[in-house]
Amino acid sequence: MKTIALIAHDEKKNEMLDFVNNHKDLLEKFHLVATKTTGELINEKYHLNVETMLSGPMGGDQQIGALVATEKVDYVIFLRDPLNAQPHEPDINALLRICDVHNVPLATNRKSAHILLKYVSSKMA
Repeated sequence: MKTIALIAHDEKKNEMLDFVNNHKDLLEKFHLVATKTTGELINEKYHLNVETMLSGPMGGDQQIGALVATEKVDYVIFLRDPLNAQPHEPDINALLRICDVHNVPLATNRKSAHILLKYVSSKMA
């Protein structure tokens, strides 16, 4: 089973919930991992059984990066807030870099996430 990582900065949590709601039927066909708060919100609202890591600032981005590096994550959807500095910016940059190094598709905004899921669903057909 393929794995999708879901991450959203605080300012993007509601956007992630809306995104998940729009793609719930497809997402439930995957193993989902997420940083703590994002995963808990998705689990509470949509019962998708998301495996949670630590919160992003506490190392969750690095945990997901390790899963990417060990080929345990196939796709990453990271709804980032580009307008506000994040205290764990080096971890975020490391995650983006590790996705590039390991050629793992990464969507960093809602539109690219829709495109990524459209691609993923075409591969399942």
